Amino acid sequence: MIVYYNNQFIPKEEVRISPDDRGFLFADGVYEVILTYRGGLFRFDDHLERLGRSLGEIRIDSPDLDELQRVSEELLRRNALTGTNAKLYIQVTRGAVPRRHAFPDGGVQPTIYMSAEPFQRPLEELRDGVSIIMVPDIRWSRCDIKAIGLLPNILANQQAKENGAIEAVFVRDGFITEGTHTNLFTVLNGRLFTPPLDNYILSGITRRVVIEICTSLGILATQTAIPKKSLKDADEIMITSTISEIMPVVRVDDWQVAGGKPGPVTRKLQRAFNELAGIENSEYHQA
Repeated sequence: MIVYYNNQFIPKEEVRISPDDRGFLFADGVYEVILTYRGGLFRFDDHLERLGRSLGEIRIDSPDLDELQRVSEELLRRNALTGTNAKLYIQVTRGAVPRRHAFPDGGVQPTIYMSAEPFQRPLEELRDGVSIIMVPDIRWSRCDIKAIGLLPNILANQQAKENGAIEAVFVRDGFITEGTHTNLFTVLNGRLFTPPLDNYILSGITRRVVIEICTSLGILATQTAIPKKSLKDADEIMITSTISEIMPVVRVDDWQVAGGKPGPVTRKLQRAFNELAGIENSEYHQA
């Protein structure tokens, strides 16, 4: 695999990260994950906008975002991924300096790492739906920043895996916030609901796409607080993310969602998303 590391295209095994890099020492950095569908960068501008915002929030000088698009396209070419489904990863840290908590003085170059690899869509899960669990939200209070410090998310996701689920959804003060790597939507009487954006919720790109699709299809989408106890009343539940796309939820903890099958609103949104991304709906059997 060829990757991009600090202005160089090199084999991944040749990357050498300094032990003084603040991403390694402090998780002092941010990241983005972007998909290509059949070679087309999906919502690339939205991802770069969010990357720029995250960098600004933690006060790292932003790289040339236009240059990142050129690098992304070159990575796809060098890894023979042009025209395929692929996953791009971008990470920017504050750079390498002797260890201390305060920001380094000026002149330190951020560390930029980018990779591209094949992406297999989770077709079975998209078709049949998944199980999730709910866990207490013990994360820090700036979850709106797509930071690389993800230990609470990792521990929660591992808990989900050990309980036969694919995702853990956080609950804070009795209300749903988000999943470890997803946003959550519910459907009740044909209306879509999702928690409003705040400092505990990342502005998901797929979340944004779903709301746009609802507008175009005439589905009422409301951003409002969702009590944990209200989930059992939902006709449908779904989780969304770049990797998960629009994924039906058919079980939460030890109870089944509606009839245990993906619902009609979820299916309608999936079909519209596929059309937007240039995906054949038949790829997962009329989802």
